[in-house]
Parts: sequence; C-alpha cells; structure tokens
Amino acid sequence: MRGGPGLGNIRPSQGDYFQATRGGGHGDYRTIVYAPATCQELADLTMDAFDLADKYRTPVMILADGMMGQMMEPVIFKKPKPRQYSEKFMLRGAGSGKSKFIRGLLLDPIDSEEHNWKLARKYDVITKNETLHEEHNIEDAQMVIVAYGTAARIAKGAIKRLRDQGMKVGLFRPITLWPFPELKLRALSAKIKHFLVFEMSTGQMLDDVRLALQGYANIEFHGRPGGAVPTPAELANVIARLYDKND
Repeated sequence: MRGGPGLGNIRPSQGDYFQATRGGGHGDYRTIVYAPATCQELADLTMDAFDLADKYRTPVMILADGMMGQMMEPVIFKKPKPRQYSEKFMLRGAGSGKSKFIRGLLLDPIDSEEHNWKLARKYDVITKNETLHEEHNIEDAQMVIVAYGTAARIAKGAIKRLRDQGMKVGLFRPITLWPFPELKLRALSAKIKHFLVFEMSTGQMLDDVRLALQGYANIEFHGRPGGAVPTPAELANVIARLYDKND
C-alpha cells in the first residue's frame, strides 16, 4: 500500500484496507487478507498464504505497505508443509482420453445459488478456523490501541513510552484483516471501555472495529493519510491526551 489516491506515491500508507477486505470485484465472495508487521512474519505468512489458498481454493492476499516492502530484518524460513493437490483440479493434458477442462460458469439460477451457499459455508469455516491476532500488554490495560502492520509497530513504540510513564496502555493487532478477529476484540470490551484505532489512512479498519465492539466501548481514531508516517513520540502524545480525558 502506498500513499494515494490514484497510482500512489512511494511513501507507505494503509489506504487499501477497503479494497482488500471488501473485495475488488463483483459477487458474494471474500478474500483472506494477512497483515504482517515484521519481515519474519511477512515470510511466514507468505508460506501460510499458499497453504490456505490450496486448502480452501480461494485467493489469499498479503497486505503490506511501502515501509514493510523496503525494510530489512533477519528472517529464518520455516520448514514448508508437504503439498498435496487434488487431481480433480489439475490439467495434465488429454492423453488418449477425452479432452479435460475446468469450468466456472453457472448459468442456471438454482445451480448458481447453491454454489454461492457452498462458498458461504466455506467462508464460515475460514472465519472459525483461520482468524489470527496479537495481544500486547492487554492484561492490565485501561486503554487499548487497535492497529495493524506498520502502524502496529509504531504503536508498540508509543506504548513502551507510555508504560514508562505509568499509563496502562495495550495493543490489539489483527493479523488477519479478513476474517477480522471481531469476537476476540469484542471480548475485551467486557473489561476495557476505551479504544483508539490507529491507521495510516483516514479510517478504514475503523469500520470493522465499530462493528466488533457494537457500542460496548468508547472508540477514538487517529490517522495520517497520504504517506505521512507518524513517529512513536507523536502517537504517544495523542494517546496521552485521550488517556487523561478517559481517566
């Protein structure tokens, strides 16, 4: 993701969340979306993406940004899983038999509807089994920052500064943007009532946080669009002002 709109500049941004999680085409479909926050995670999730794409036969997107794409960190590649493919979906040539093809066109409305319900059931399974998130300093938190990717790295730096000053601030980081870890986030609202969504955009994940918390907690927002990357010190100042207000 780059600063936009349009072609975008060379600076990092998070303005493509809607495009990734809401889909870029037509139809009742979803795309699994990973949001790595480190180079190690970028490598790990890329391998996982191929596994899930094969397992569910669905697209999987790695949603990084201009900063993640130019960052250098040590990486240890994990051992890949054995790969198994169904002969049903392989094209190996006709040989001596009849021609073989894979067709994705359903013109009969009943067949089309049943196929859509089949996909919906698959997406329910993905939502149940493949949701990922990270919780950081949540145990005693009185305020939680919700951020992903590069924004989450910045948030961790800000949280360290605030913790040193005695402010009990934690981080909730979605790793899968779809399926969004809404149940895990909603569970936090039973004991935490103050959340701040931090994005390098004008607020797109903010919609999913609102849907997850369903009015059970107060939600603030801080964003910087267009490729301007906040520093941990800047974000810490924003959080401190809101923390005092909600104290």
